[in-house]
Amino acid sequence: MEENQKDSEREQPRFDFMKEQIKERPLNKKKLLRRTVMTASMAVVFGLVACLTVLVLEPVFNNWLYPEKTGENITFSPETEEMLPEDMALDDKELEQEQGSEEIQRPVSMQEKKIDELEIYEETYKRLQDLAKDVSRCMVTVTGVTSDMDWFDNPYVSSGQTAGIIIANNSKEYLVLADAAPLAGVETIHVTFCDNSQVEAQMKMSDSTTGLAVLAVDSKEIGQPILDKIETAVLGSSNDTALTGSPVIALGSPMGISGSLMYGIATSCEVVSNTVDSEYKLITTDICGSRNGTGVLINLKGEVIGVITHKFHDTGMENMVYALGITELRETIERLSNGKRQAYLGVYGTDVTEEANKSLQVPYGAYVTEIEIDSPAMQAGIQSGDVVVSLNGKSVESFRDYIEALSTSIAGSSVNITIMRKNQEEYKEMSFLVALGELE
Repeated sequence: MEENQKDSEREQPRFDFMKEQIKERPLNKKKLLRRTVMTASMAVVFGLVACLTVLVLEPVFNNWLYPEKTGENITFSPETEEMLPEDMALDDKELEQEQGSEEIQRPVSMQEKKIDELEIYEETYKRLQDLAKDVSRCMVTVTGVTSDMDWFDNPYVSSGQTAGIIIANNSKEYLVLADAAPLAGVETIHVTFCDNSQVEAQMKMSDSTTGLAVLAVDSKEIGQPILDKIETAVLGSSNDTALTGSPVIALGSPMGISGSLMYGIATSCEVVSNTVDSEYKLITTDICGSRNGTGVLINLKGEVIGVITHKFHDTGMENMVYALGITELRETIERLSNGKRQAYLGVYGTDVTEEANKSLQVPYGAYVTEIEIDSPAMQAGIQSGDVVVSLNGKSVESFRDYIEALSTSIAGSSVNITIMRKNQEEYKEMSFLVALGELE
């Protein structure tokens, strides 16, 4: 057995001398880089194609797999136009024609409505114009004339004009209230009435505090034709609580032009202008006029409620029409009309409020805020902070009471004044005998 094995081994050829070794091909970096770039580019292209395919086909598959419910269409019923009662009524002739047949309602067109609104608007202003025309019979134009010589000794005539209003008739003369500034230092004064007739007038008295003057026109100088056309103004009230926001009419010369007319609204009537020994309510309006405007404000009843002034204007509102309240002016107008001089004490004051009375124990009366230098009040010893409670035997509970009591006093006379002055923690009564001066 062993011999057979050895024989077979001798018979097989020997290949031990042959040995094969496989070597790897050298790496080509450029070719590898090119293949990498191509692979990456193909991947990017494949990704973009896949994204676009998903974006395009995704809604299709969604609508196929999950069909979306569509909402119902919204329809609004046409708006019906509200019919006014007067539009629904038919004329008698139309009723006769429509008897026995179906009623047909003709809608009112927008053009017809606009015409109706314009007619109402026109009618409103027509009524305001008629009211102003009636009151203008009380209005006059006052002209002050002065003769002088120029630099070359040539004579010339200068004149100033202002609007005035007829306030009274004392059976001897007609009294006209006007602005005093254009009439200062003039030689003659002429009053032109509503019919353009002109009569000479005389200065009766002026007031430096309000800047107003009262002129007198002799009734004998006025002919009967003029008397039949002119009227005396009706004085209303400036204390009406509903005055603010109410329509007002400015007459006279609110634009600085004689006979001008303006409409507006009273914007406030709570502004009070304190002056020496008096106070006046200012009625402000939304009317933009002239800085030199004069005249009066009237309400829709044709009553005078204010006299236009620029003496108490606030800075920045010079062109707005202001008026002194007629209620506060009544005493001044009455005094000027009667030729009575105003008694002068020299006190600026205000009312004592309820809060001051309760919290600070300030007694009710005319609270003195300021004393004029060298005035009778200063010379008598009255001081700021005093409270006037009595004047010449008349009780004073407000500054208005003080004004009324002083208005009945005679300039140059002596009056007893009782005041309350704070001494430490309480007010004590003091009395003074004061010789009243005369307000120039």
